Amino acid sequence: MINVVLVSLIIISFVFYFYFKTKQFRNNLPIAKKWYANRSLVALGSLLFFFGLNQLSLFPTTLTYVISGLFIIIGFLTMVYYYRVAKHYGQFVEEEFHLNKK
Repeated sequence: MINVVLVSLIIISFVFYFYFKTKQFRNNLPIAKKWYANRSLVALGSLLFFFGLNQLSLFPTTLTYVISGLFIIIGFLTMVYYYRVAKHYGQFVEEEFHLNKK
């Protein structure tokens, strides 16, 4: 049961990563591009995090624990860091949209 949940979270993370990357490439506003890029990196970090957790539940070996631990740590740190950066850029996105409205 836990494996189904983790695989679902991995797929959802990938979909959000793809969605925000697409929004980044289709946008012309510089701050909005950075905001979408950082939000996509939050999704990528969550994908790493959930992938590490999924591997822990599938293969209970010492090597898997070490590699999954690295994935979990790197994914968590990536999520936290890029969430803060996206939050910073998010303050200016709405203002940029209003300034560039035609």
